[in-house]
Amino acid sequence: MVKFLLDWVVPIGAAILLAMLINKFLLYKVSVPTESMYPTIKKGDQMFVTKIYNPQNIKRGDILVFYSDELKDLLIKRVVGLPGETVEIKDNGDVYINGKYLQEDYVKNPDSKTGSFKIPEGKYLMFGDNRANSADARYWNNPYIDAKDIQGKARIRVFPFDRIGLLK
Repeated sequence: MVKFLLDWVVPIGAAILLAMLINKFLLYKVSVPTESMYPTIKKGDQMFVTKIYNPQNIKRGDILVFYSDELKDLLIKRVVGLPGETVEIKDNGDVYINGKYLQEDYVKNPDSKTGSFKIPEGKYLMFGDNRANSADARYWNNPYIDAKDIQGKARIRVFPFDRIGLLK
């Protein structure tokens, strides 16, 4: 009986504990339910997300998973605006950061929704890549995401298998 415990139960228990710790502190898997990030991420794609512990490491263009207090849901969007910046959207969909044009090759379906955002310190502005079909910060009552609500950074698509790879 002791041999059985040492040979089977202890290693299985250790593996389960290790998996739980990795999921809690390092990375986890998410599935995307909408097309708001198309073509970068398609509906049904699954990806690994790494936890973010230092918001100072967040860069424009990162694809982040965060909790929206307004929508009461986890969302996945791209960082467009950083703390302290002013973001302006023109009627042709072009985005300007502090007056400078932002080249966004990942946006394939721009939208004519205009707006101007002055991002407070400690907050971020997130848009979907599929601007014509993304209910993102441009439409929210409170468009700014607090650093504490950011759960992690999407890194690797793991499903479907024919599209496995790093996210850009």
